[in-house]
Amino acid sequence: MGHDHDHDQHARIAAVRIDGAKNTRRSFLASLVYPHIPHHSTPSSFESVLHATRDIGHYLVQSDLFQSVHALLQPSAEPGAKTGDIDIVFTTRERPRFFLKTSTEVGNNEGNASATSRIRNVFGGAETFEANVSFGTKTRRSFHATATETLRGARAVIRVRAVGAHSGQHEFGYEAVLRHIGGLKPVASLSVRRAAGTSMKSSLFHTWTRDTRDHPIFGSRGIRAHLRQELAGLGGGATFYKAEAGLHASRVLHPGLVSWLLLLSPSLSRRTNGVLHSLGSDGTASEPTLSDRFQLGGPTNMRMFRANGLGPRDAVRPDSLGGDLFWAAGASLITHLPHKPHWPVKAQAFLNAGEGAGVCSTLRSSIAAALTQPSVSAGVGLIYLFDPVRVELNFGVPLAARASDGTRRGVQVGIGLEFL
Repeated sequence: MGHDHDHDQHARIAAVRIDGAKNTRRSFLASLVYPHIPHHSTPSSFESVLHATRDIGHYLVQSDLFQSVHALLQPSAEPGAKTGDIDIVFTTRERPRFFLKTSTEVGNNEGNASATSRIRNVFGGAETFEANVSFGTKTRRSFHATATETLRGARAVIRVRAVGAHSGQHEFGYEAVLRHIGGLKPVASLSVRRAAGTSMKSSLFHTWTRDTRDHPIFGSRGIRAHLRQELAGLGGGATFYKAEAGLHASRVLHPGLVSWLLLLSPSLSRRTNGVLHSLGSDGTASEPTLSDRFQLGGPTNMRMFRANGLGPRDAVRPDSLGGDLFWAAGASLITHLPHKPHWPVKAQAFLNAGEGAGVCSTLRSSIAAALTQPSVSAGVGLIYLFDPVRVELNFGVPLAARASDGTRRGVQVGIGLEFL
């Protein structure tokens, strides 16, 4: 006879020990362990012990606190232990608590230098504190106007990562940024010229994210939901409240539709409730700054429109001024190439719709106008995964557009981390 355990034989978890977690709170570890231990009134077998071991180990790894996690099952050494009682021992090695990184990026007439320091597991419950100092420039283009925006800033973030199956991740932080818009072309509009100069933003922000997708780009199931809020006005010249929410869902519609169509999944994205409400020092509405408004349009959000091609514009020249609110939605059908399911290249058909707007009279009327008069585009293309960067080569046309929209027919290339 072999010596393997009978998976149906009686076995009970007497104790769970986690060795090597010297900087992690016992209460936090208990929150990972207890939900997976069978109740004392539930019949327990060796198979259920294995399942509990697997689940606890999974959440220990997911907490991102440990470089290594190894599990060992052994007869219980607890006082009063009975035959079949088992101790689960996890041997772990925590990740370093302190991290410092500097980086420099240059290209496409843009440059950025930054330094980031990070403290992991600050309070022993998988919290992360991160501070960042950066300096950079970026070029803003909108039809006839080209402006160079210089950014100098610092930010501090506390990141709380929940590891439950139905939880997400919270970020709470503070950001101080000094912005300078200059280098205008002679054809820049009066509105852009008024926005030129130096401005200071001092703000608090909160971000919540939950991601259950099995793959961030070629996912066949799961969702990604996020909410971001920002309140500026703790000093500096920018005073506003900004909120943005989004939902991305992936589903398999019909695997094996034809012999070579092994996966057909819609990637449904919905970016809604992007609202910017700017306040003056007396609490009344004031004019938001160009740097803080929402920009919509381009190959990563509204395909077949130019970058920043949607939304309010200068009355004389077609320079993008950004919107106080926006919405965008998209649906994509993604599939393998014929006979090449393992390739990192997929084909897609897409439909995008959305609009950016300013608040002219009331918020309700402005939202209604943006929803009832959307800009729409459709097309087909190829997606290439150059992990973690996504590259798209699309061919499409705008189906509905305002006279002021910057449209693009034919071929469009997009490179980025997140797409609509």
